[in-house]
Amino acid sequence: MKKRALSILIVLSFVLVPFIAVHAAPTVKIGFTYIMSGPFSAYGQFAKQGAKLAIEEVNASGGINGQKIEGFFEDSTGKADVALRAIRKLVYQNKVDMLIGLDSSGVAKTVVPSIEKMQIPMIITHAATPDVTGSVCNKYTFRISLNLAQNVRAATLLAKETGAKKWTTVGPDYAFGHQSWEYFEKYLKDLNPATTFLPKDQVAFPPFKTTDFSAYITKVMSSKPDGVFVSLWGGNLIDFVRQASTMGFFNGDFEVLFSLGAATEVLTALDDKMPEGLWVGTRYWFLANDSAMNKSFVGNYHKKYGVYPSYNAHGAYGAVYAYKAAAEKAKSTEKMAIVKALEGLKMEIPTGMIEFRKGDHQAVTDAHWGKTAASADYPHRILKPIKIFKGQDITPPVSETGCSIVSGK
Repeated sequence: MKKRALSILIVLSFVLVPFIAVHAAPTVKIGFTYIMSGPFSAYGQFAKQGAKLAIEEVNASGGINGQKIEGFFEDSTGKADVALRAIRKLVYQNKVDMLIGLDSSGVAKTVVPSIEKMQIPMIITHAATPDVTGSVCNKYTFRISLNLAQNVRAATLLAKETGAKKWTTVGPDYAFGHQSWEYFEKYLKDLNPATTFLPKDQVAFPPFKTTDFSAYITKVMSSKPDGVFVSLWGGNLIDFVRQASTMGFFNGDFEVLFSLGAATEVLTALDDKMPEGLWVGTRYWFLANDSAMNKSFVGNYHKKYGVYPSYNAHGAYGAVYAYKAAAEKAKSTEKMAIVKALEGLKMEIPTGMIEFRKGDHQAVTDAHWGKTAASADYPHRILKPIKIFKGQDITPPVSETGCSIVSGK
């Protein structure tokens, strides 16, 4: 009997010890939703790389409050209905504790109201529409990256310096493109009342699925502007630059500003086909900050993936660390505790110090612009010179956003 009892105890120890260990320190689950397929998939792939690097680093250093992170990745395909299904799968099937992601402004504006219904915290890392921290804001949704208004404000400060008086635009025919132009007109007019803007029938808003931009390029060139503000991004921007170059668009007859032209995904794809001397913007530039954190991020990322991090890689990476900071501040991963801990959180990420404002949950963060330049040290165009616009100087006050979050509730 004694031998039998001892045998049972030994068997139970093998069964129960792993069970107890697993349940004593369950994983923290983070769900990521990005464009992972199609012509804009490079953005999602960079984001996934940034997220995985952060997860590996955090887990190697002991996790979050002693718990390891488990990441789940879903493809939004850039469509609102697909993104919503992906998020519901993450929340209800994978039972994630946190959501991170979203690329398209149109998708984000549609999805964000459902985040409140699901009562799960989310950090947006790419989609720039001001509405998600404005008219459709809610207490569960945060954004770690620059929004459209912040980046365009920086663009208009540059536009004023160029001396160009008559401006037009080329932008995608949905919320992001139209709102970019509206903010550009508003901010530049405030800076220089003598500035004029071409009417709607003379500006260019090509549909999102456009691949042949020749008609739009001709339209803009025929209007004889002094300056052109371009808010195309991703595959659209790559196609536009290639076609515009062959049509003489960059011959110096007018100033050109690309609001997202310094995305690493774009610069890598264009290589030496990106003209030099153009003003381009980005939400993060890997050479703009000499901090130890940024050098570590850039070095580790390049060592692991063989490329330099884009702003989408940086956004996903920073969001994982923001979640870690919030969980450690709250000493909990309970969803509402995370929301409260994120509100007003100040922390360092590779781009520098940021703060999630309590009033609208938008991060106050710097904008990076620069002129495209060739470099023997890098496989694509870099920014030289670089202009850094401080977050405090380019972020509209909460009173102008249309957001009505009641903090801490």
